[in-house]
Amino acid sequence: MFKRRILDSAEGASTYIAPTTKITGTLTGKGSYVFCGEMEGDCDIDGPVTLAPGARWKGTLRAGDVIVAGRIDGDVVANHRIEVSETAHIAGSLAGRSIAVAEGAVIEGDIKVTNGTSPRNFKEKRDTVEARKAG
Repeated sequence: MFKRRILDSAEGASTYIAPTTKITGTLTGKGSYVFCGEMEGDCDIDGPVTLAPGARWKGTLRAGDVIVAGRIDGDVVANHRIEVSETAHIAGSLAGRSIAVAEGAVIEGDIKVTNGTSPRNFKEKRDTVEARKAG
């Protein structure tokens, strides 16, 4: 069954990188990853990668699916889907088969949809930090 959102379709346990953790170098692996800390380098992950709010990435992030809620200084390449949340700031290009960009996200670079359709905009409906502050 196809799930519309990336997080809804993630299966199995995720590998979490804590907010106080900094990784420098090249990262490869398979499975679901959630980065809450800082990454300086490139990755090639066979599975979904989430960059949480407040997390920072410097380098190329390559994965099956990507959710960006933090800051990236570098390119994002997804084999399938990219979701850019309202808290995201990306200084680099995006490339993927499907790209959704939330209102409020900042992208300083090119967006390339590799399946021929235009990028979609959406308003975040999930419970987020900003929604709780406003509410």
